[in-house]
Amino acid sequence: MTSPALDPMTRFPVPGQASLAYLKPIVAGHPKIEAGEFTYIHSFDDPERFADQVKYAFDFIDDRLVIGKFCSIAHGASFVLNGGNHFTDRLSSYPFPVFGAWGQPDPGPWPNKGGITIGHDVWIGWDAVIMPGVSIGHGAIIATKAVVTRDVAPYTIVGGNPAQPIKTRLPDDMIARLLDLAWWDWPVDTIKAASPALMSGDIAALEAVASHA
Repeated sequence: MTSPALDPMTRFPVPGQASLAYLKPIVAGHPKIEAGEFTYIHSFDDPERFADQVKYAFDFIDDRLVIGKFCSIAHGASFVLNGGNHFTDRLSSYPFPVFGAWGQPDPGPWPNKGGITIGHDVWIGWDAVIMPGVSIGHGAIIATKAVVTRDVAPYTIVGGNPAQPIKTRLPDDMIARLLDLAWWDWPVDTIKAASPALMSGDIAALEAVASHA
């Protein structure tokens, strides 16, 4: 029998821990949110209300939040889509057309920086904020309370407001090897066999698992 933790559609993979849930089954069918297998959300409130952490996800804007596999999302992290954007190139930033009583003509398309794309194996810290149009590379770490306004390179740690690179997690050659291995796309049984290597600093051990898969 397969362990519930190895089934990506299990809502609560750790028995007795209702604050930690796999995200994929929670957002299944949501028009604005997509989550990869085994990505989890930790929430001291209710992880099943993750959609509340995605702000300004309005139907009239064509944007989405796409999250990869094996990501770790801490309590309070939020993702801001484009529905709250205002014009910044007009004489006023006030959204007169929203209220419909000012005789304001159609202002044209509202500002849209694009959706949010988060790679695989990304850790997003407590109360971090990811702004619209941002792409976060595989293996990156977003520090607690960081406000991410620009793209983040793979395996880079960023922090602050606005978030700035702090350092890369691993040497460049190791990053290149990890990106080439793309272990997050392996079959579940292979990832299970590779988990001791993934929890070490020995990339040769991970490559050995790949060579025998």
